[in-house]
Amino acid sequence: MKTIHLNTRPIGTPQLSDFNLVNEDMPQVGDNEMLLKTTYISVDPYLRGRMMEGKSYIAPFELNKALSSGMISEVVESNLDGFKKGDFVSGMLEWKEYQTHNGEGLMKVDPAQASLSTYLGILGMTGLTAYLGLTEIGKPKAGETVVVSGAAGAVGSVVGQIAKLLGCRVVGIAGSDEKVEVLKSEYGFDAGINYKTTGDINKAIAEACPNGVDVYFDNVGGEISDGVMFNLNRFARIIVCGAISMYNSTSLPMGPRLDSILIKNSALKQGFIVANYMAKFGEAIPKLAQWLQEGKLKSTETIVEGFENTPQAFINLFEGKNKGKMIVKI
Repeated sequence: MKTIHLNTRPIGTPQLSDFNLVNEDMPQVGDNEMLLKTTYISVDPYLRGRMMEGKSYIAPFELNKALSSGMISEVVESNLDGFKKGDFVSGMLEWKEYQTHNGEGLMKVDPAQASLSTYLGILGMTGLTAYLGLTEIGKPKAGETVVVSGAAGAVGSVVGQIAKLLGCRVVGIAGSDEKVEVLKSEYGFDAGINYKTTGDINKAIAEACPNGVDVYFDNVGGEISDGVMFNLNRFARIIVCGAISMYNSTSLPMGPRLDSILIKNSALKQGFIVANYMAKFGEAIPKLAQWLQEGKLKSTETIVEGFENTPQAFINLFEGKNKGKMIVKI
């Protein structure tokens, strides 16, 4: 079977040479274990942080060992109570075609209720990140203006849809005219900004948000987020979910000093990881599933086929080649 190791720690944007496709012997199933066959792999921007050494909220990947991320796998053999052949499970697993597992931390998923890939996206970490970040930190109120950066991505597209369901005016920032049009025509955003063709991001945000910005869901950081900060309303809430514009920086970027803006507007700026709100997963997932079944939420996926193409799918995230959730199908 094949597995994918981290070969070297990337400097700047990850390259295919930073990964290594390795052949390994098939694992043998022991007592109280099951054999899993990989079906879908989630690739996400936050994995870039795990490729670097240093203190973080999660341990870095080790060199010459398999990477890991959210995955859907099929049980092909089981010596474990509660799991049988043909079951599908979701959880953090290694980038291997097959692996054994004791079941700890895995959740069974039902392909009859929703497509399997959905459990990595809108009914998985993506949807939970969007819903809980927006509602727990942003606390949007009907009539407020919500701005989302990285709006055509997996999390951003869900954030905007949920904000609309909560009665907000929603403005999305994305990297092409095509993506901006999709935000408005498919996801219901009220307005969109193509940051790549906008000469003055501050002015573009001001024009798109004539009543100012009440909630900002930040997936990118950098100059785009600086532009939003200059348009904040009093008591605005800034949700810092990601900073993809800086993940591949080889030096510490320097931008405007924005502390005075936070003070002047009595604004809240808070970073988070979805695991902070694990206690609320049980209420969030049924709500997301209900909206999805009712057609109030749309799930968009970019599917890359082939286990060996997982590193390239990951690299494509930093080139904006995904619409919605990026998933590898095995």
